[in-house]
Amino acid sequence: MYFFMLMYLVLVLIRPQDYPAVIENPGPPLQPIALIMAAGFFLFSQRKSFEAPQYLLIPIFLLVAMISKVANGWAGGALFVFFIFAPVVLAYVLLANTVNTRERMQGVLAVFAICASVLALHGIEQVQLGVGWTGIELSQGTRIQYVGIFNDPNDLGMLFVMCLPFAFYLSARGGLMGLRRLFWWVIIVLLVWGAYLTNSRGTLLALVAMLGVYVWRKRGPFTAGMLGAVALGGLMMLPSRLQEMEVSEESAMGRVESWYEGIWMFVHNPVFGIGAGGYSDLHELTAHNSFVLVLAETGIVGFTIWLAIVGYCFRMMLAVLKRGDDIIDDVPLDVPDEVALADWQRDKALTLTFFMSLTGFFTAAFFLSRSYVVILYLLVALVVAHYTRLRETYPSLPQFTLTKDVIRWPIYAVIGVIGLYLTVKVLLAMA
Repeated sequence: MYFFMLMYLVLVLIRPQDYPAVIENPGPPLQPIALIMAAGFFLFSQRKSFEAPQYLLIPIFLLVAMISKVANGWAGGALFVFFIFAPVVLAYVLLANTVNTRERMQGVLAVFAICASVLALHGIEQVQLGVGWTGIELSQGTRIQYVGIFNDPNDLGMLFVMCLPFAFYLSARGGLMGLRRLFWWVIIVLLVWGAYLTNSRGTLLALVAMLGVYVWRKRGPFTAGMLGAVALGGLMMLPSRLQEMEVSEESAMGRVESWYEGIWMFVHNPVFGIGAGGYSDLHELTAHNSFVLVLAETGIVGFTIWLAIVGYCFRMMLAVLKRGDDIIDDVPLDVPDEVALADWQRDKALTLTFFMSLTGFFTAAFFLSRSYVVILYLLVALVVAHYTRLRETYPSLPQFTLTKDVIRWPIYAVIGVIGLYLTVKVLLAMA
């Protein structure tokens, strides 16, 4: 199962099936085949885990998305949503159950980081030649892009910032006379350079947010705030679209107006929204905000569930980051303290890696309509797999259950709606 999931990840990220030359002469659908093969091995696996709340929440979110189409008068749309999103649900379940050891997790992180660096190399070639090996040219004449789900520079940048903490984590491992560390630092440079070449304001803000989170954990909130402000100022001095970042700028204003339209779509359809995938049918622009998109298309019901999926990921990582070294008391007595402590420090470093990746992803996603994209749910799967393994090792970590949070998430959802509305009103007033 692990091999086929690695193959699936490579096909999701590198996407040779989306190259223009291949589309004209398509071969076997390798990506679905890899997923189905992994599912076949999973059925016969004796080790299955469905403990985390996301195992229930993600299928329920699929159901709500289907209901949203029926509620808006298109019963056939429910099947359309199912066939689009069901493979994403399956990929989440398989990946979350596959990565059940630290070694396997490191292998998956390596695949993500290396594949992302290949896309960065493609972007560098685009800048040099005007076209990459895929046959895809620069976007708007200046911004790198790729194929398939990464044909938008912003999506490409979101992938780079999500994978950057993975590369940093892997770079901490020595060996091979320092060549392993050098290799991962080359990957880091490629990802940072690729993020810059996307010329995506959301991507650059995500880099600052991740830096802030790292410094916050290491040096405290005050130092993080100061360094974050300096980093943002430095980025705004570079030749990039950040220099144009003001509400009245045409692109930014279009996004704010789209957010406003999305909130009014929710006001007129508050329970199940206007139907999954229906945003662009009612407005010329997409939502350009993953939170607004879910709210408008699936209503307060879908928004609450989606917020819980995301929120549990952050809560899981924070629960680990808050624990001290005394947690090694959970480890069996026959394990030497120095070994248990070293393992805990590695696990905590990996937890910070995922927390930074989540921060970068959702900072970028706040400016993108990527509520249903498979990359998000693969990241959720990695977080769930990591926390599930940690709870097996350290039983004193909290177990998150929906029964304990039946009131929490609706309250957070209402607060989120109010926050989005006030944000949009303030931005429109500033314009």
